[in-house]
Amino acid sequence: MVNRSGSRLTEIVKKHEAGILAEWVKEQLAAVKTSGRISEANLREDGERFLSLFRAALESSAGDDVMSAPWNETREMLGALSRARAKAGYTPSETAIFVLGLKRPLFERLRGEIGGDAETLASEVWHTTVVLDRLGLFTTEIYQTGREEVILRQQQDMLELSTPVVQLWEGILALPLIGTLDSARTQVVMENLLQRIVETGASIAIIDITGVPTVDTLVAQHLLKTVAAARLMGADCIISGIRPQIAQTIVHLGVELHTVITKATLADAFIIALNKTGAAIGRPPKA
Repeated sequence: MVNRSGSRLTEIVKKHEAGILAEWVKEQLAAVKTSGRISEANLREDGERFLSLFRAALESSAGDDVMSAPWNETREMLGALSRARAKAGYTPSETAIFVLGLKRPLFERLRGEIGGDAETLASEVWHTTVVLDRLGLFTTEIYQTGREEVILRQQQDMLELSTPVVQLWEGILALPLIGTLDSARTQVVMENLLQRIVETGASIAIIDITGVPTVDTLVAQHLLKTVAAARLMGADCIISGIRPQIAQTIVHLGVELHTVITKATLADAFIIALNKTGAAIGRPPKA
């Protein structure tokens, strides 16, 4: 860490804060003008708070080590802003410009105050660049973490939406599966199915794999685990959607499904389920 207790940056920020803030806000508005998600008032409020924290850290002789204790509040503020922008759909550039957009206003003030001393000006510009670049990198890192959290949550939501458990009849549930069945999705499938069994008191669950493109050993194991979990909750399972090629694959793989009732279609499985519950569907008598 370089100690910059004698830096002119602190006094320049304090002396020209209003002008720096106005130009900084303009820089940001130009960078995100197409987003339509930001207002000048909000930018000004965030800018005022950041400049206050920025100046306080500089006055503490913290130097350019932005990960040191004097910069804690500044980092916390930037972290909250970055996570909020990540959730709101801002781009990395639109987020990083909050910090990096401060360069031009600061450089212009530095040049105006100490432009006659080339060596001092170069030193101050370098110090300012290092501090803002490091804060900008920190902002980008937090933004990336926020985006990953958003994506993970969206993936989880999609998994839950792609595994709906439908009540077909009193005591009968259906779980239509579409797409690849991997370990993560199997966990969601199990949780949704078991939860619905508890909620409805169902005794039969039909797992329909018509929409599952391929069945390999891993997929078959996932299905068997789901069937076993449902049985532990007191519900029998029927697997429907067994197409000829899937049947051949299961036999070729040597997967044992003899303890599970399998049917070619959901309709066939539904009839079996009705019989097991003692219910029946018939045509109304002709008038």
